[in-house]
Formats: sequence, C-alpha cells, structure tokens
Amino acid sequence: MRILQIIPSFDRAGAEKQFALLCAHLPRDQFDVHACALTRSGPYEPLLCDADVPVTIIGKRFKVDPAAYRALKRLITRLKPDVVQTWLFAANAYGRAAALACRVPVVIGCEQCADPWKRWHQLAIDRYLARRSTRIIVNGSGVRDFYSRAGIPAEKFVLIPNGIPPHQPSPLSRSEVLAELNLPANARLVATVARLWPQKRIRDVIWAAELLTVARDDVHVLIIGDGPERAALERFRNQVQLQQRVHFLGHRDDVPQLIEHFDVLWLASGYEGLPNILMEAMAAGVPVVATDIPGNRQLVTHGSTGYLVPVGDRAALAKFAFQVLESPAQNTALRENARCEMLGKYPVDKMVDAHAALYRELLATCSRANDEIPNDADPDPSGTKEIRSTKS
Repeated sequence: MRILQIIPSFDRAGAEKQFALLCAHLPRDQFDVHACALTRSGPYEPLLCDADVPVTIIGKRFKVDPAAYRALKRLITRLKPDVVQTWLFAANAYGRAAALACRVPVVIGCEQCADPWKRWHQLAIDRYLARRSTRIIVNGSGVRDFYSRAGIPAEKFVLIPNGIPPHQPSPLSRSEVLAELNLPANARLVATVARLWPQKRIRDVIWAAELLTVARDDVHVLIIGDGPERAALERFRNQVQLQQRVHFLGHRDDVPQLIEHFDVLWLASGYEGLPNILMEAMAAGVPVVATDIPGNRQLVTHGSTGYLVPVGDRAALAKFAFQVLESPAQNTALRENARCEMLGKYPVDKMVDAHAALYRELLATCSRANDEIPNDADPDPSGTKEIRSTKS
C-alpha cells in the first residue's frame, strides 16, 4: 500500500514531529511510505532518511504558486499512491487539490490545531476540500469542535491523538546543564518551549516570571524557541528589567536532554491542538502549568497530573509554579500520575497503529465500492473506472 504524506515543511514544530514519527514508524512490510515537503526541508529530514523514507522537496515559493501545484501533480502521477495524507493549511490546500485532480483513491486531510487565525476564504477552502476528502484526521476534540463549528461535517472526522516516544534519561547532569547555560548551581528552572508568535502568549510568561522572581530569588525562566516576535519580546523583557532572570535560548536541538532538568514547564497558549511539549514534559515527570484550553485540558487533570489556569492569568501561572517549587516532596504523586497518563494513552505505536488501521479500512471500503459497480457503468475506455469510482 503506497502512502504519500505531504506537509508544508520539515521544520521543528509539533505537527512536523508527528508527521516524521508517523512516516518513520509505519510498518514497511505493509506500507510503502513517501514524504513530501511543499516548501522546504528542515531538521526532521534526517529522521526520515534514517528510516529510509524517500523525500521530495517541491520548493513552493509563493502563496499562489501554480508551478508547485503542477509539480505535486507530477509527483502524484509518478508515484500512483493509494493514499495521500496532507497536513496543515498549505499542504491541505495544494496537496488535496492535486490528489483529487489525479483521482487518488483515498485523500485524507489532517488538522493539528484549532486555527482562529484563519480568515473566511481559508475556511471556505477547508470546507470545499473537506467535502471531497475521504476523511479529516484531528488530534484532539478541541480541533474537531473548531472545524465542526467552521462547517465541516462531523462524519468526516477521525480522532487520532498524537503519540510521543518514551522519555530517555538525559546524558547530562543538572550541574552540567546549569554550567552550559551559565546559571548558578542553585538555580531553579521554569521553562517554556514554543514558537515566538502571538498564539503562545509569551508576554504572559514574562509577566509571570516577574511575579515569580519577586517571590524566589533562585528562579530562572528559560524561553526556548524562535519566531517573529522574538525581538519585541526581548525588548519587553529588558523594559521590565529581567535580563538576568529570563533567558531567550532560541531554537535548541537538545530539548529532550534538557527537559527532565526543568522544575516546571509553563505553556501559556491561547489555543492549541494537542501540544507535544506538554506531553513530553509530563512523560519526563516535569510538573506542568498550562492554560485551560481544550488541547491542554485533554492532557492535564488539574491537581492530579498538572495545573490548569485561565488564559492570560499571569498571577495563576506564577502561583502554581511557586507552589511546585516550594513543596517538591508533595509533587511526587503528580509527577508519577503524569508519567503514567502519557505512557498509557499516548505512545507512538498507538498513534501509528490507528493511522494504519484507518488506511486499511478506507481502501477496503473503496475496493468493495468498486466491486459493486456494474461492468457497463463506466463508458470510459481508458481503464480509469476503479479510480473514478473511489473519488471522494
């Protein structure tokens, strides 16, 4: 069964990580997997190459790029995939349109986040293509509900939560991490890992850091990630005179090695899908304080596996971080509950198996539909009856 997966890029971000994990772990005795980046490569290409997944970079340059669309159609025509699965808006738009034009039997869209930034014309494109897609995979109930409200029929959705690999103990000691970051030996680390743009509400993190550092003089807040708001956020940090306590680390490839040394993870987002960093922190036994939004709420049970706070409530972010730091012995149950929740519900194998089962089910349905079509039902002599009959 040949599967073509299409995503805008191989950048280091949540959806891209799930894309790479799925491509790399689909069983090769059942699936011939191909990966395509619509615009550019990125840090996840080596993972795909290590798993012997063939990679194609289309090189889309403009929002409206007919050349990229034609290149996608040529790729699909050459590969003749049984299933095309597309991820995120640009790939969902270009990839599904090309797959439908090439009469691919099964066309699956994939939405990984509630997207309130989308304007009316983008949602109109989503609705148009969703009606013609076989299914839409979502990773959380909040994402499903958002797109249902946007007008996509409920029967199109299949919920497959993200999967995360088991946490691997860090090869670095805490003292080595603190020394590498030029922080004091007694520093307590509160971190956020996010793209620096409005969705993540990093200003709330900086405000909360100001409150927390007043209460404790050993706290250092790490902001890991990059994005279009970085310069403005650094200026804001400087204006509130937190240069010595709030540290912008930029993109880091070693977050898996750092994460277990965090004392608290903050996630202040205004909206999410099913955030990977929250899952990874919980799997590592790091106490999390996150905003009370659908994606986070699906993962965190307040007071049992972490803490939830209202969006924009900086005082609550600081309050629960302070509570964790003041009473580390009381957090043992919370840490263990979080680890068990992630290990039991969100392993990579479970995510991969759910996709594989869906592919088999949808292709079997297509095959049965073909068998029910009379031989004289298609006057086209070109031999395309089977594919035409399975177009969604």
